[in-house]
Amino acid sequence: MSGISLILTLSYALAWAQATAQISGTVTDQSGARLPGAEVTATQTETGLVRSVVSNETGTYVLPSLPTGPYKLEVSLPGFRTFARTGIVLDVNANPVINVSLEVGQVTETIEVQANAALVETRSVGVGHLMETERILELPLNGRNVTELITLAGAAVQTQVSSGRSMQNQADIRVAGGLSGSVAYALDGALHTNRYDNLSLPLPFPDALQEFKVETSGLTASQGLSSGAQVSAVTKSGTNEFHGDAFEFVRNDLFNATSYFATVDPRTGKRVHSTLKRNQYGGTLGGPIVRNRLFFFGGYQGTPTRSDPVDTQSFVPTPAMLAGDFTKVAALRATSPVDGTSTGFANNLIDPALFSPVALNIVKRLPKAQDDTGLVTYGTPNR
Repeated sequence: MSGISLILTLSYALAWAQATAQISGTVTDQSGARLPGAEVTATQTETGLVRSVVSNETGTYVLPSLPTGPYKLEVSLPGFRTFARTGIVLDVNANPVINVSLEVGQVTETIEVQANAALVETRSVGVGHLMETERILELPLNGRNVTELITLAGAAVQTQVSSGRSMQNQADIRVAGGLSGSVAYALDGALHTNRYDNLSLPLPFPDALQEFKVETSGLTASQGLSSGAQVSAVTKSGTNEFHGDAFEFVRNDLFNATSYFATVDPRTGKRVHSTLKRNQYGGTLGGPIVRNRLFFFGGYQGTPTRSDPVDTQSFVPTPAMLAGDFTKVAALRATSPVDGTSTGFANNLIDPALFSPVALNIVKRLPKAQDDTGLVTYGTPNR
């Protein structure tokens, strides 16, 4: 058995699919007077993406639909020194307010502010929990299933998994006492919910996921699809620098002691050691195709699993049965239980001429019996 995950994305700096954050604020002078007409520019430092707006008549500006990542914010207006702020990091669904106060001076003069502290969210009344890429990669995960990390958010619990009729082994997570299926999932801004049972579709493997955020309580209108919570995930993307990784995780029971509750082999009297072998390997690679314009990112994960099959027992006709001799098995009725007439099956013997030719043809394709009762033990290898 094996599982394969494949991620491939192309990003264009002027038409980005991961529009999941915004910056807004007010531009004023040192006296607090609003300044209309100021040019506000946000530059993503990893990709060179530039987005510019002009403050309106009340000095307010809004930079919507920004991809997540690190930014530099610049504000300029004739007669005032240029304001520059670096260290701004936008996470998924972030909406920070950054107010700017310009000082009188030449435009060529720049006041630069280094802001590495976390941005304060003042426009969202919801309760959110952000899971960054470092924690996604470093926290232990059973099978590297990212969905399990959602339960680390406050008031989030897993109650069961999806049924066999849906995407198998998808967690049914309930947040803040919500009902089953009351959590909405989004990936790169698009709906990522399985409409069969309202559970999550499979999320990318950890190395291909940049971050995700769990939000509940008072959600915005854009996130009001479900009553319980909103889970918004963002995949990694290419930048102006090549980056990637490779990984492999091995589970081999040769490294483990035999389980105390393992099955005992009746022939040797020893416990049977497990034969499970599981390899999970892959890698990611991203970088520029055209610097500051076009980027790529790709990822692959394979999970082959091998183990000895579980024994299954069945019964097939023996040569004696095919000859009409059923003395080794249950007794045949000599008289009919319906009307008491003779069946002709005396002494557990049947005339082979009464056998169906079709059934005899099928018997030729069955495995040979291992004993006089027709027992056959077999298993399907797990490869």
